[in-house]
Order: sequence, then structure tokens, then C-alpha cells
Amino acid sequence: MISLTQTPHVPGEFTIRPMTPAEIALALDWAATEGWNPGKHDPQCFRAADPGGFFIGILRGEPIACISAVAYDNAFGFIGLYIVKPEFRGMGFGLRIWQHAMAYLGKRNIGLDGVVAQQANYRKSGFKLAYRNIRFQGVMTGETHADVKEVATLPFEQLLAYDARFFPSRRPEFLAQWVGQADAVALAVVSEGRIKGYAVLRACREGCKIGPLFADDEHIAGHLLGALAARFPGQLISLDVPEANPAAVALAERHGMTRIFETARMYTREAPAIELEGVFGVTTFELG
Repeated sequence: MISLTQTPHVPGEFTIRPMTPAEIALALDWAATEGWNPGKHDPQCFRAADPGGFFIGILRGEPIACISAVAYDNAFGFIGLYIVKPEFRGMGFGLRIWQHAMAYLGKRNIGLDGVVAQQANYRKSGFKLAYRNIRFQGVMTGETHADVKEVATLPFEQLLAYDARFFPSRRPEFLAQWVGQADAVALAVVSEGRIKGYAVLRACREGCKIGPLFADDEHIAGHLLGALAARFPGQLISLDVPEANPAAVALAERHGMTRIFETARMYTREAPAIELEGVFGVTTFELG
């Protein structure tokens, strides 16, 4: 998730470089302060997506700004984790690190989940609105189903191929970390040896988040949602749903979840050709 800072004045002694692993953790601490509620193990999972795609801005030795610009392959990238410390906003540092991230991703189709009110600023950088993502939140009563399996029991290549139907790029390094992280549950619905859907629930600074939630249909997505909720009874769970998939919105509402806020999913080119009707929950606003 990002919010764009623009101003023409840029003081000197400001440098931008790739983050160290410890600085990625620092950036997620800043994200927590902004109210974005990152997952407990997001730093190592995020870094696996593109170790060189996380940047920090340093002013006279002090980290004051950050951004992620993950290059998934030669055709697709995603910008997020864009933060300037409050006392340094309005000085041009945000624009500088934004331009650095955009240059890193080059001619790729670039996506982002941004603050809806900032769409005009994103358009100035070439982004076009694709649809809105809505964050739903609630405490659900879960239930288990016989067709739900642990993702760890499935061939990874099979999971990777299924994931690629709903995401613009294959992401093996990230996915391996994501489904295997601590304080998380990764489940799949399997029928006749084929994956019909999968989802991950991870513990966050507050409560839990589900993402992704990919499924062949609403019925399968409901099985996964219920099975995950059963593993974390009484927990506040968040789910980020593409508004362009009415079945996903209906699923969240049917489980008693309420809308918290929304983001604008935007791309520099046309929206990628994914099976959006099977996206019942996006992986993360920071990485797409």
C-alpha cells in the first residue's frame, strides 16, 4: 500500500540504496506505525520476492524513507511499502525515492495498491485504474471440510502452476517462503489429484490476514475461508477482496465481515490477464 508525496524542493545529502534485511524489518515497523498491520514474518517473505527491490532513503546517516519495487520477472513489477517518516514529509524525499523505484522497474508493467484519493498523482506517473480492492474484517465461526489439505503435502510445482493462474507472474521463491512461514496456515482444496483452491492465513501484529485466497469457485473459496477461521477461533481476520469479483465481495459479507477501507489497484499498462474471477483475496497490498 502506498501514498504519494510530491514537492519540488529536495535538500542535499540524501542518498538511496538497497535495503539490508534488517532495514526491511525496519520499514515494516514503519508500516505498522502507519496502521498497515504487517505480518509477523513479512520481512523474510517479502525479501524472497526480489532481494534487490527494496530501497531506503538516507539523510545524513538517518533512514527517513523507504519503498519496495519488486521485479517478479522481465515483464511485471509491483510498487509498495512507500513511506516517508512524518517529520520529513513535504521536502521532496518521497518523490526522489519514488522516481528511483520506477527507474528500477523500467519498462515493466507496474502495479500498485494506492490510496484512492491519490489516483490523480499516480496517473501523472502513468498509472491507470483497474479496479478497487476492499479490506474486509471480522471474527468468523470456522468449520473444517474433508477436501481441505495442508499445502505442505502437495507437490510445490503443482501449487506454483495453480498460483500462476491468478497472479501475473510465477513467483517461486516468494511462494515457497509464504506458504512455509511460521505462525501461518496454508491450506488447499484438492479433488481427483487437482488443486481447486488454496489460501494462506498468517499472524500479524494485530489479528490475522488471509491472502492469497484463490479458488475455482465461490463454494471452494468458502471451504477454505471456513477451514482457516477454524484454526484461529476468536481471532480478528482481515481479507482484501477485489471489488471486480462480486462473488468474492459476497463471500466476505456472507461471513459477517465488514468493510474497513479500500485501495485503488492501478497498472502502468493494461491490467494483466489473470483469472480475476478466482481471486477471492489478494496476497498482500505491498507485493500485489
